[in-house]
Amino acid sequence: MPLKFYRVSTTTKETVKFTKETYLYWYELMLLLRRFEEKAGQLYGMQKIRGFCHLYIGQEAVAAGCMTATKPEDMFITSYRGHGLAIAKGVSAKSCMAELFGKATGCSKGKGGSMHFFGIKERFFGGHGIVGAQLGTGAGLAFAEQYNGTDNVSLTFFGDGAARQGILHETFNLAMLWKLPVVFICENNNYAMGTSVQRTSNVMDIYKLADAYDMPGDTVDGMSPEAVHLAVQRAVKRAREGGGPTLLEIKTYRYKGHSMSDPQKYRTKEEVEEYKQRDPIEYSKNKLLNDFNVTEAEIEKINERVKAEVEESVKFAEESPWPSDDELLKDVYIQQDYPFITD
Repeated sequence: MPLKFYRVSTTTKETVKFTKETYLYWYELMLLLRRFEEKAGQLYGMQKIRGFCHLYIGQEAVAAGCMTATKPEDMFITSYRGHGLAIAKGVSAKSCMAELFGKATGCSKGKGGSMHFFGIKERFFGGHGIVGAQLGTGAGLAFAEQYNGTDNVSLTFFGDGAARQGILHETFNLAMLWKLPVVFICENNNYAMGTSVQRTSNVMDIYKLADAYDMPGDTVDGMSPEAVHLAVQRAVKRAREGGGPTLLEIKTYRYKGHSMSDPQKYRTKEEVEEYKQRDPIEYSKNKLLNDFNVTEAEIEKINERVKAEVEESVKFAEESPWPSDDELLKDVYIQQDYPFITD
């Protein structure tokens, strides 16, 4: 069953009050993303899942805050660390797990695997394996919405490593020139593969890259769903009203390695544990227990519901068929007849 979608309410004094329903939504969504990724990691170790696999564990508050600050028609596009954002946007856990297994029922028909999740009807446009490639595509999505006269916004996610790609500057320039309805979100988890930001840039604050284009930029606490929601809400409002793009550097952290093959020798266990002290899932649970009188029994019901959804996704993936041989060359090219081309 899909999670019910909740938004926050704002008082006349502009003081945002997050409701019990909002925290319940955040908790269940973040827990689903965490448990799905934990199960994916386990299945990878059992060789049920092959190839590359980049887990979202630790970054769940980014997805949660973005969901409550946007509308379903808004578009998400991201990098290869895309499982969490895909599921948050509404791509079913079943089709995502089947894609990890390479099955025909996967969200990309078993052809994309971990790095290439798609959900067109859910407005999730990838899942891209080339570092930074989604920046230009995300701006292109925004251009299409602007051209068609909608008020939909493109949320274009990338990592701190992709901030070093030349396409970022080209995209920022045109996005500001044409005032495209796009929010650029850098999920800064401190490491590009195993290389820290300090080793790759003289500019430690990535949001300041927006200054060169007179683009609004801000830094956001990515371990807080509230902070993410408020920052994205402001940026999306600006985009809808024709004000153009915003760059948000959302400072988050991944608890696991860059990929399943990462030995993580570039950071200490103490560093990881320090970030876990601010775990957004535990924070949301404690908020519900302490501030909204939610009982442990209610929390347990959510836990069981999430557990069942993940188990069902694995069962679905296990029982799904492999793609047939005649699917090999489908969806690779689109054949188009042009009047100026003759045999």
